[in-house]
Amino acid sequence: MRLLIVEDDQQFASVLATQLARHGMIGDVVPSLRQAEQALASHEYRVMLLDRQLPDGEGAEFVSRAREIRPGLPIVILTAKSEISERIDGLDSGADDYLTKPFSTDELLARLRAILRRPTQVVVQTIRIGNVRYSSDDREVWVDGEKLTLPRRQLLVLEALLMRHGRTVSRAALLESVYGLDEHLESNALEAHVSKLRRALAESGAGIKIHVLRGLGYMVQEIRQESAGPVRQ
Repeated sequence: MRLLIVEDDQQFASVLATQLARHGMIGDVVPSLRQAEQALASHEYRVMLLDRQLPDGEGAEFVSRAREIRPGLPIVILTAKSEISERIDGLDSGADDYLTKPFSTDELLARLRAILRRPTQVVVQTIRIGNVRYSSDDREVWVDGEKLTLPRRQLLVLEALLMRHGRTVSRAALLESVYGLDEHLESNALEAHVSKLRRALAESGAGIKIHVLRGLGYMVQEIRQESAGPVRQ
């Protein structure tokens, strides 16, 4: 399970990530809200552990922004503030739980298990770009009303790009969306899937195109928008 740890105390964050790793969890640590926003936009996380006092803002005020990026993301606020009013403010911000420092790893793990046992509301997204429609509910792609059948890996590539259409998706973020944490991959595996997907989209008459931005990543855009910007293949 992968978590995002938003904490500017480097020593505390390092110890926490190490403790979680012993229980099979991967903790990505960022020290600011700005970097947290970037991480949420690029990666999939099961839970976010969020400090309240950060260099660039108040953690509790970031909860709503985090949910805009990742609807349904479980969020646990971690803070040294133990006053009841602070706890109430943190929970009223929309966080799922509130844990006061210092705390035991066992207690944090128990709270995480409880949160992840809760039924979550499935957020179904239907994305329409030009003549292409994608439904995250059944993971189906339609072009001009005709279903486009794609192999699983190509579908995962397209899903990751459509969810962030108009934005650059790094190679690392795309790899994780498609392969998860599998590190035993051929170096050109992703490129092969992207190449085949681009061909399938072109042959189906899809009004979207995947751009390869060298050194940056990938981006999907509607074809009619190509003349409006400097994006190069």
